[in-house]
Amino acid sequence: MLDLKSINSFYGKAHVLRDLSFEVPRGEVVALLGRNGAGKSTTMKSVMQLVRTQSGQVSFQEQEITSLMPHKIAQLGLGYVPEDRRIFTDLTVIENLIVGQQPPREGAVTWTQDMLFGLFPNLAERRNNRGKALSGGEQQMLTIARTLMGNPLFLLLDEPSEGVAPIIVEQMAKVITQLKSEGLTILLSEQNLHFAQLVADRAVIIESGKQKYYGTLHDLNSQPEIRDAYLAA
Repeated sequence: MLDLKSINSFYGKAHVLRDLSFEVPRGEVVALLGRNGAGKSTTMKSVMQLVRTQSGQVSFQEQEITSLMPHKIAQLGLGYVPEDRRIFTDLTVIENLIVGQQPPREGAVTWTQDMLFGLFPNLAERRNNRGKALSGGEQQMLTIARTLMGNPLFLLLDEPSEGVAPIIVEQMAKVITQLKSEGLTILLSEQNLHFAQLVADRAVIIESGKQKYYGTLHDLNSQPEIRDAYLAA
């Protein structure tokens, strides 16, 4: 469903992604793993063209999107949940959801506020609270819920377990499993291997912007030398 071929991305003169290639099959959850600074967030931003790729090709449903502007990519059905959340802190939970609302999309679930409150009970209880009154975990939930209001076909989740309480991490894992059961394809950026193992079908490991592993989580578990080389603290 999503295919990256020989992507090279830069921040100024800093070469961050180096001939990065992998694919995300339809209906799967793929975990993008690597240490802090490996290039995971840059990969997400390169898919959305928030960081412009200097060479290579990104295709979504066999359509090349490398030359498109970010809003055009979003209109094709890619939903992006950034690591830094970016909720509207002075708006209520409900108002944040309204901002993210888009018309129904063929082939995608049409999310409603009630459906999302069922998925995120914490938000249901705080629906009239402003974003700045929410905990970090609740803000992460709101960012995901607001993105789902756009009825995406594909979801990019950047570090959803980062900096949130363990009980929220467990809730996030259940949410991602539920989203997969609804037919959503997901690329998940993570440092937490345990969390990835709870939700993902396969993994991509990157180091210094290069792919070091692509395969199932089952196969990765049988190769501790790869885990130790690229994922150990």
